[in-house]
Amino acid sequence: MRAMLLTGISELEMQEVPAPVIKKDTEVLIKMQAVGVCGSDIHYYVSGRIGSQVVEYPFVVGHESSGVVASVGSAVRDFQVGDRIAIDPATPCFECSQCKAGRVHTCQDLGFLGTPGQAEGCLCEYIVMPESSCFKIKDSMTFAQAAISEPLSIGVYSVRKSIDIKGASVGILGAGPIGLSVLLAGRAMGAETIYITDKIDERVELARENGADWAGNPDTEDAAAKILEHQSGGLDIVFECCGEQEALDQAIDILKPGGKLMVVGIPQSDRISFDIDQMRRKEICVQNVRRQCGCVQAALDMIDNKEAEVDFMVTHEFSFEETKKAFDLVADYKDGVLKAMINF
Repeated sequence: MRAMLLTGISELEMQEVPAPVIKKDTEVLIKMQAVGVCGSDIHYYVSGRIGSQVVEYPFVVGHESSGVVASVGSAVRDFQVGDRIAIDPATPCFECSQCKAGRVHTCQDLGFLGTPGQAEGCLCEYIVMPESSCFKIKDSMTFAQAAISEPLSIGVYSVRKSIDIKGASVGILGAGPIGLSVLLAGRAMGAETIYITDKIDERVELARENGADWAGNPDTEDAAAKILEHQSGGLDIVFECCGEQEALDQAIDILKPGGKLMVVGIPQSDRISFDIDQMRRKEICVQNVRRQCGCVQAALDMIDNKEAEVDFMVTHEFSFEETKKAFDLVADYKDGVLKAMINF
C-alpha cells in the first residue's frame, strides 16, 4: 500500500510499504477515507518531537480519521465489511490499574495512532485497529465529519472534566480546532456566556459565527480587559487551548476567585509558569486535560443530532498525494486555515 512518511524535519515522502494484516481475531482492517491534520502532527513535522516523544524516521503520523471496514477478525461481531466508521486513535489495554479505574486515556500500555514509540499513524491507505476503537457512523454523516469527531471528543471531555458548565461563564483561549471544539461542546452543554480569543482574525470570526458571545484578537486589543468589562467578577472557567505562556497568564487574570483553569493546549516548551501570588490569592484550581476518555460516541451523537455543526472547521481539502502541501499550509498558518482534511 501507499503511505505518507515523515523522513526528516518538514519532509514527507510517499512510499510503498507492506499493507497491514489482521493478527488478532478482535481486529478490523480499515480502508482510510479521510484524515484531519492535527496540531500534534505538525509538532512532529516541524520539530520531530513532542516532549519526550521523539520521531525515529521514517514514521507515519495522523490520527484524526475515518474509513470503511475492509475485513474483520473472526471474533468481531459488531462490524462487517462495508461499514462506515469513525476511529478512536487510542488503543488501551483495558487490563492495567489505570484502565480498571476508568482512565483508559492514561493506560499504562497505551497505544495511540501517529505517536512515536506507540503506533504508526493513519496517513496510509489501510490500518488495523481493535474493534473497540471503531464506531459506526450513519450514511448521513460525511467521512470528514467522522474524522472531526476526534478533536470534538476532546472538547466534550474537556467540558465534562471541568465544572458543571450549565449557566457558567466560560473563557476559551485559542480558537483552533480544539478551542472551537470546546466552544461547540460548551454551548451544547449549556454554558451561559462564552468568550474566546485567537491571534488569527479568521479564527476569531469563525468563533463569532459559531456560538461565541464575544471573540477578540489579543494582538490588536486588550482582550483580558474587554472580557472583564463584560464579566467584572471574572470567569467561572477558562480553557487554555493554544499552549502559549501568555495565554496561561491571561487565564489567571480573567478567572474569578475560586475559578478553574483547564490546560488543554500542548506547549512547545518543556516548562510553563504561573504568577503564584495571584493564583494563590484567587485560589485557582488547575486541571490538565489528556486527550479524551470515553467521549467519541458522545461527539458523534452531537454531530448526528445537529447539536454541534462542525462542517465550518474544514477550511481546506487535499488529496492524499497533496499531504505535504496540507502540512505546510497548516504549519505556516496560511490562508486562514483552520482544519486541513486529507481525502483518499
